[in-house]
Amino acid sequence: MDVKFSVSAKAESETRVAVKARNFIMYVDEPPQLGGQDKGANPVEYVLAALAGCLNVVSHLVAKEMNIKIEDLTIDIQGALNPAKFQGKSNQDRAGYKQIDVLIKVKSDADQETLSKWLKVVEDRCPVSDNLANPTPLKLSLQKL
Repeated sequence: MDVKFSVSAKAESETRVAVKARNFIMYVDEPPQLGGQDKGANPVEYVLAALAGCLNVVSHLVAKEMNIKIEDLTIDIQGALNPAKFQGKSNQDRAGYKQIDVLIKVKSDADQETLSKWLKVVEDRCPVSDNLANPTPLKLSLQKL
């Protein structure tokens, strides 16, 4: 059975948008060097944050299933992209991240082999990493107000 998630967004300026997810409001903005007022993380930072959040949940879920005790977990994520594509200055690179690198630091009583198996399951079951690693159909439509 599929579970649907949704958000609704309202533009507050050319760079800032208020996004409502359930009972939460997230502000998405650009830093000053990209024309924004830095009132929130930018869209591509939210992509990395979504990945970190998903990896955290799935890491703990899978650890519990595998009887692995996690004492501490830190997730460091970075990615590089060329903003020239979305700014309309170049068609050389893709608009998105060229690669996303994730470093999961875990303090656990499990041995390295067990943690390697755990990581493989986590990567396989994380919905956000799945969406980033595999093509997901995207359909944009328009309604004139």
